[in-house]
Amino acid sequence: MRLILLGPPGSGKGTQAHRLVHRYGIVQLSTGEMLRAAVAAQTPVGLKAKDVMASGGLVPDEIVIGIISDRLDQPDAAKGFILDGFPRTVPQAQALDELLKKKHMRLDAVVELRVNESALLQRVESRVAEMRARGEEVRIDDTQEVLTKRLASYRALTEPLIHYYSERRKLLTVDGMMTIEHVTREINRILTAIGAVEAKAAKKAAAAKRIASGTKKAAGKASKSAGKGAGAARKVAKAPRKAVKPASKRPKTASRKSSAGSKAAVVRKAKKTAKKVTKKRAKA
Repeated sequence: MRLILLGPPGSGKGTQAHRLVHRYGIVQLSTGEMLRAAVAAQTPVGLKAKDVMASGGLVPDEIVIGIISDRLDQPDAAKGFILDGFPRTVPQAQALDELLKKKHMRLDAVVELRVNESALLQRVESRVAEMRARGEEVRIDDTQEVLTKRLASYRALTEPLIHYYSERRKLLTVDGMMTIEHVTREINRILTAIGAVEAKAAKKAAAAKRIASGTKKAAGKASKSAGKGAGAARKVAKAPRKAVKPASKRPKTASRKSSAGSKAAVVRKAKKTAKKVTKKRAKA
């Protein structure tokens, strides 16, 4: 996803850019930060910018475009980006179009945060009054006078970009006077609408993730069940077995025992009778 956020100072571009970065995993490209990074890295383009910045002049568009080109070649920009602070003029927008064309990239949308300038001035006035009431120091650039100048500069230089991108059917306008949460939801809604393929792919990925999670849980349950079964089998195996007596030493059945007992009783009775007869004869 490749985006540009447009809007006057105080419209909330920074807040919404941060939220988009967090939601979609893309990078926010600020021209100021890119210039400083290029100068610190002493790249060929950065060295050119350093000389201009040292003399207090404005960095030419071709140098800025060169720095953006180098930045887009870095791996973290592969998923997408949000351009912050660029383009500011129609010539810069045209140069950016040429750069993206050479890199075989496509700009997905330009999101305009439309706000009421008089409401912005009232916000600044209220904020400054509250800060002074609390005894806090007010920043030099956070005054109604400075904001008035910045708004005039925006109308003169940047506002023509609205017409430029509208002609190319890239412009998406959001009411920036809504609450921060409402603005975020509206931006996400329109981005989903223009990127329906990406939305379907995201849904498929989420469904696949849920299926994989369910399969993993089922496998875990099966593993636990198998573990319980194996434990029960081990308990059975460890239980002492009763010795089986050989057939020859097995006790006789009840019928055999009773039959043998009756025969022995008859023999004993006969012996007693014989002894009595012998005694009688001896006496006689």
